[in-house]
Amino acid sequence: MSSERDSETTFEEDSQPNDEVVPYSDDETEDELEDQGAAVEPEQNRVNREAEENRETFRKDAPGHKDSLAPETGSSEFFNLFLEFKSNAIKTYKYNAFTFLPMNLFEQFKRAANFYFLVLLILQVMFKIAKWKEIQVGDVIRLKKNDFIPADTLLLSSSEPNSLCYVETAELDGETNLKFKMALEITHQCLQRENSLAAFDGFVECEEPNNRLDKFTGTLFWRNTSFPLDADKILLRGCVIRNTDFCHGLVIFAGADTKIMKNSGKTRFKRTKIDYLMNYMVYTIFVVLILLSAGLAIGHAYWEAQVGNYSWYLYDGEDFTPSYRGFLNFWGYIIVLNTMVPISLYVSVEVIRLGQSYFINWDLQMYYPEKDTPAKARTTTLNEQLGQIHYIFSDKTGTLTQNIMTFKKCCINGQIYGDHRDASQNNHSKTEQVDFSWNTFADGKLAFYDHYLIEQIQSGKESEVRQFFFLLAVCHTVMVDRIDGQLNYQAASPDEGALVSAARNFGFAFLARTQNTITISELGTERTYSVLAILDFNSDRKRMSIIVRTPEGNIRLYCKGADTVIYERLHQMNPTKQETQDALDIFASETLRTLCLCYKEIEEKEFEEWNKKFMAASIASTNRDEALDKVYEEIEKDLILLGATAIEDKLQDGVPETISKLAKADIKIWVLTGDKKETAENIGFACELLTEDMTICYGEDINALLHTRMENQRNRGGVYAKFVPPVHEPFFPPGESRALIITGSWLNEILLEKKTKRSKILKLKFPRTEEERRMRTQSKRRLEARKEQRQKNFVDLACECSAVICCRVTPKQKAMVVDLVKRYKKAITLAIGDGANDVNMIKTAHIGVGISGQEGMQAVMSSDYSFAQFRYLQRLLLVHGRWSYIRMCKFLRYFFYKNFAFTLVHFWYSFFNGYSAQTAYEDWFITLYNVLYSSLPVLLMGLLDQDVSDKLSLRFPGLYIVGQRDLLFNYKRFFVSLVHGILTSMVLFFIPLGAYLQTVGQDGEAPSDYQSFAVTIASALIITVNFQIGLDTSYWTFVNAFSIFGSIALYFGIMFDFHSAGIHVLFPSAFQFTGTASNALRQPYIWLTIILTVAVCLLPVVAIRFLSMTIWPSESDKIQKHRKRLKAEEQWKRRQHVFRRGVSSRRSAYAFSHQRGYADLISSGRSIRKKRSPLDAIIAEGTAEYRRTVES
Repeated sequence: MSSERDSETTFEEDSQPNDEVVPYSDDETEDELEDQGAAVEPEQNRVNREAEENRETFRKDAPGHKDSLAPETGSSEFFNLFLEFKSNAIKTYKYNAFTFLPMNLFEQFKRAANFYFLVLLILQVMFKIAKWKEIQVGDVIRLKKNDFIPADTLLLSSSEPNSLCYVETAELDGETNLKFKMALEITHQCLQRENSLAAFDGFVECEEPNNRLDKFTGTLFWRNTSFPLDADKILLRGCVIRNTDFCHGLVIFAGADTKIMKNSGKTRFKRTKIDYLMNYMVYTIFVVLILLSAGLAIGHAYWEAQVGNYSWYLYDGEDFTPSYRGFLNFWGYIIVLNTMVPISLYVSVEVIRLGQSYFINWDLQMYYPEKDTPAKARTTTLNEQLGQIHYIFSDKTGTLTQNIMTFKKCCINGQIYGDHRDASQNNHSKTEQVDFSWNTFADGKLAFYDHYLIEQIQSGKESEVRQFFFLLAVCHTVMVDRIDGQLNYQAASPDEGALVSAARNFGFAFLARTQNTITISELGTERTYSVLAILDFNSDRKRMSIIVRTPEGNIRLYCKGADTVIYERLHQMNPTKQETQDALDIFASETLRTLCLCYKEIEEKEFEEWNKKFMAASIASTNRDEALDKVYEEIEKDLILLGATAIEDKLQDGVPETISKLAKADIKIWVLTGDKKETAENIGFACELLTEDMTICYGEDINALLHTRMENQRNRGGVYAKFVPPVHEPFFPPGESRALIITGSWLNEILLEKKTKRSKILKLKFPRTEEERRMRTQSKRRLEARKEQRQKNFVDLACECSAVICCRVTPKQKAMVVDLVKRYKKAITLAIGDGANDVNMIKTAHIGVGISGQEGMQAVMSSDYSFAQFRYLQRLLLVHGRWSYIRMCKFLRYFFYKNFAFTLVHFWYSFFNGYSAQTAYEDWFITLYNVLYSSLPVLLMGLLDQDVSDKLSLRFPGLYIVGQRDLLFNYKRFFVSLVHGILTSMVLFFIPLGAYLQTVGQDGEAPSDYQSFAVTIASALIITVNFQIGLDTSYWTFVNAFSIFGSIALYFGIMFDFHSAGIHVLFPSAFQFTGTASNALRQPYIWLTIILTVAVCLLPVVAIRFLSMTIWPSESDKIQKHRKRLKAEEQWKRRQHVFRRGVSSRRSAYAFSHQRGYADLISSGRSIRKKRSPLDAIIAEGTAEYRRTVES
């Protein structure tokens, strides 16, 4: 077995990307492959070589760059230790015992001044217990029905006939239909008993761990024979065992080496845009604080030199120089003015975020009763960022769709069936659902309203109608089982299952099959047909056929497939060809997925000649698939058209409405899916992401545009390129709506991420001279620069499109697309998905949303928010996100304002106290200001305020734009709050100062002492800042009003208590303002001073707000003004489809699985249920109950 290595190639490849295949693993790029060409032997090669030498294996020339594993009895532990394989323990938590403290401190200290907040770090610890932790590579494990597969495992044997094993792969690819895996014939026969499993000493050589879910290459060496291994024999971690009592497997990859973990990506610490902005603002405040303290310290030094040294009554017994006193006062003012950045800011932010998270959790309109699933905010740090989203990246299967296929309509012999009609062919708008009770095999799940079709089937007037449904019942690779007497179908794709189920409901039930026969119930009559050949589906053929012999001895071929391939193979004399084409166009306009059905009579002699070629191709040792396809072409011609089917890939409820509203909020939606291009395009039209008036661009189209742009940029790049400002040139002319649909292969081609070609010759090139090394480095830099420019151009082009759909993409490509938009557009991104294949994308985006649907919980566990339906996304963003953003912005602006107003009074007071760092307030007032006197109103505003109701927020999505544009909190708003606070502090200080100068009270005393002055300023400050929060409040409740007036009352109550004689007697040194409050506030002119101060602070604000709302009203102001009139809301109406004939590009013939069906399995006879191996022969300890299989 020879090894292959990637050789050095350039980005310009002759081969064109294949839209049908998922691009290969992007773990390695060209640069990484180049770097592997080092003179030192790769570590893995050395380990493998030494392992084989020590084992004295029968292969002396084991190729390099491979993983080898050998489960020998009693030596598994030694072998794993020697080869240094990964254990099965995985780490999904953020921290461990060693990294918790430094990593968390590092993240928390990214927020300036968070050293005040160190105590909250303990809340960040996350623990997760991993199952099956002790599993190692080379272990043989037993899995039972409904078990989670803990590691990537080679299937050795199972309880099913021929060691079949059915698995559910919803965690990996989003598909809910079961897939089957099949063990090697040799392991099935020899490894059924426990003692034989214990003695198993095979040697496995396989590919290195990678992220490719649908590929595996390896070889099992056992009993002096080699056996090829592929993906059909591997059970991947994340899947679940279904319909199989038990199975045994050999662990190939464990822990972080498993394919699902290779796709999961790293856990990223996420912080909001406001967090980053707040950091810079805090830095700004720090600078201001230092400058103010330094200026006042210099002033104190000057004052000491000019006044203090010559004032005997100010002598404090210390002979310090003025400069040293100024230095001490610098630190004094740092302490006095430190409330500009208070501890309570960060505490309050976290409390508000926690409250907003609970509101999301408690929202009954985001609760899904069918599965008892509420919305869940899994983080408390990103809520306001929900109001700033620019791009949404969505998975398709299970996220936009229900992944449930429904038979909706059909065209038979040119006649369309499926409308609301009675048995007399009359159309009715309110026709009752068809009653299938006459059919004993009907499952009761099909909702159909065309009674005329039932009349046609039962009457038998048109033989083509019965022939149509017979074809659906016989031409497929569905497996059948009986559970409690009921038929249970296992299909390779949900589309095929829907077609067979539809035939069953219409009277043609598929009952059983053997290797050579298939049994159908035709309107109650069982008939068995001989299966002569199954011509299976693949992505190139886009069709499948079956050749059967009827009980009467006639040979007939039945075929179904895409209209594009079927029409090429029709007989010239097909009278209903045009009518069926028109029907296909109608189905396409309704975004239904279509297939064409046809048949052909075959003469005995013709079949015998063809069968010889077919058998020869079936056993070809090389190019078997190509040989079979060529033989298939010979028989699949001159077909007679029967009609077409139309299947609906049902969307989740409310998806089109949600997409429409998000688009009106200027949020762009990109769909990233692993499905085929036709399927993704169809869903795009169904959910109205794509519309009829859009021009759709594909990979080949934009590749040419990007190539031209790169050439132009290269031509412009010369000596003077640095001095020419960059010019943004649009790729498309303005005024026309465009959409982009691109496959994963084209994505790699365009972004210069193509895999290098493989060569059997190992080429190692080493730079011989310094010049060669320099030239290679320069070449690498040029390639990197070209790649970066190409990626930026792609992002610019894609962002000019109204909608983008990326199909056939890998999980890492999904994450790459998200990262490109983050990097080059500096936009806030949200990723939403429901499967394990979406985890990397969810982690990469600024915000990740998990759909807790049918595909397991991996996406939910990795997400920041989760709910059950895509439609809840509009409420999460347009209501909770927008409210959270507005509340946080109002909170921060007000918080900075009230603290500037409070703190800067000390600054003005310094000019009158010799810059001595004397505080303008009582110490207890400074302590309680942010804790009691002004905290509750702003907290409640941050939790409860709303400019418009939730219904109006959804009705007018344009309100969301303010968050995207950062209009409510930015540096401009910050400096406005700073100036507002400065002006308020000046009014708070200078008006009372003027009132206190040369004043005499009613009793003839002068109350202009420091303590009375401090009480006056403090009282005016508390009333001002609490009334200011009232002006900022948009949504008044009893709680808000109580908090504002209650805070003012609380201030006066505590102040009178602290200034009482009783508390002074108890604590004389702590409470020194004895009697000040009662003495000062009994003077009427002091109350007049307070009222005047408050009025001067607030009246200009009221005037500016009034003028702003009158002359320059915002969209929110307009809606608030007319909110009573807007209460009569209209429901959003889906726009009507504009039908155009000949629109064939929207038709999807993808009614098959992504991979080949069960044809090989059926033809081999290994799928036919036989008597199972007795369970007591497998399990040594005792006996166990096992279910008896019903013979077909």
